[in-house]
Amino acid sequence: MKRFRVRPGGPLRGIARVPGDKSIGHRALLFGALAEGRSLVRGLSGGLDNASTATAMQKMGARYEIANGVARIDGVGLDGLRMPDGAIDCGNSGTTMRLLAGVLAAQKFGTRLIGDASLTRRPMRRVVEPLRARGAHIAGVRGAKEGEHYPPLSVAPLIEGERLSALEVRTEVASAQVKSALLLSGLWADGPTAIAEPTLSRDHTERMLVALGAPLEAFGAMCVLDPSRWETRRFPAFEWTVPGDISSAAFLVAAAAMVPGSEIEIEGVGVNPTRTGFLDALRGMRAHTETVPRGDAAGNEPVATLHVLHGSLAPTRIGGEMIARMIDEVPVFAALATAAHGRTEVRDAEELRVKESDRIATMAEVLRAFGGDAVELQDGLTIHGGRGLRAAHVESRGDHRIAMSAVVLGLVAEGETLVDDVDCVDTSFPGFAALLRSLGADVREELVGSDA
Repeated sequence: MKRFRVRPGGPLRGIARVPGDKSIGHRALLFGALAEGRSLVRGLSGGLDNASTATAMQKMGARYEIANGVARIDGVGLDGLRMPDGAIDCGNSGTTMRLLAGVLAAQKFGTRLIGDASLTRRPMRRVVEPLRARGAHIAGVRGAKEGEHYPPLSVAPLIEGERLSALEVRTEVASAQVKSALLLSGLWADGPTAIAEPTLSRDHTERMLVALGAPLEAFGAMCVLDPSRWETRRFPAFEWTVPGDISSAAFLVAAAAMVPGSEIEIEGVGVNPTRTGFLDALRGMRAHTETVPRGDAAGNEPVATLHVLHGSLAPTRIGGEMIARMIDEVPVFAALATAAHGRTEVRDAEELRVKESDRIATMAEVLRAFGGDAVELQDGLTIHGGRGLRAAHVESRGDHRIAMSAVVLGLVAEGETLVDDVDCVDTSFPGFAALLRSLGADVREELVGSDA
């Protein structure tokens, strides 16, 4: 097991690049398997989550050669997937499991989706029930909450003559994973798939489907995929570059905004408007940030350079549709709020309770461990910032975003901070500590326990 040892030091300075966006990476790897011919995907994160998707699709017949963030994929086409030899292990990746549930629901073979202990605790009803409504034979197992479906997910085959039906659904919560699973299942359906969300979640799947020629139309927070309008019914091979992950960049942005004297640039970051809630929240805090457009990347994803300066921060309130556009960044936003003099409030973020950890409860504990004033709400947090922080010894709870948020706090806390159980960081941000060190931070990795 690894841990981080963090000490406050001088300013962060320099130019950085973060790993490729893992949400976009998942989808690019999956569409490469469903395309015909050899596709090329550059800029992958190298994280374990994306590897779970590639391994899963490889078990169903696609071929992958992946090295140094570049994947060469020999796809099998929409109708070329085959039954895997045994269960498909999704590791820690909820995205892998939910997207594959959509793909597998339409197949003529059955399979089982399993995951690690953390993933097994994550709810799947929001995917399972709409897939069942269109004729899929899919089920989870009982768990902590009555009526909920939890992994493993078992998917039985469609029998001869069965096809998934048309689907019109209005989701209760904006979720790109649920929306993507339903759109993917719709590629094999006998009628349109129409999805309306309360607010628009990240739209990477829609952008890629359009780029590959699928008959999809989007109207604000609603999208419709109608396979009857798809004459070719095929995905051509493609060459895409995955932009840098804004969710990973957020940790560097927060650190530079908090550590006195810091000034950094982060190049090649994806700035899809459905993902930039964190940058909007920074404007609300009057942070010294600038976004410089740099063209497009995979599936018409906009890319930019982020320029960040340290400066004073104002308290703010976030909630509503902004939360859907920054759900992964809320923990590090809470860390950043400790540097704003006054009361910052996070609301409408109850979705965080069913991530890798209960991120509301866990982040409140972490902030208090550093001497912060944090109050846990049912759907968020209030943080009274501006007081000095002290070093802490905290646990990640196996959650990569909690671990990295604690490191950011350690960079401005008095004394030496220890963050335990940080192997999970490799799921999304391999090289996190080394990149911070390259900018001047005092962050070290070390082995503890039986691995030392």
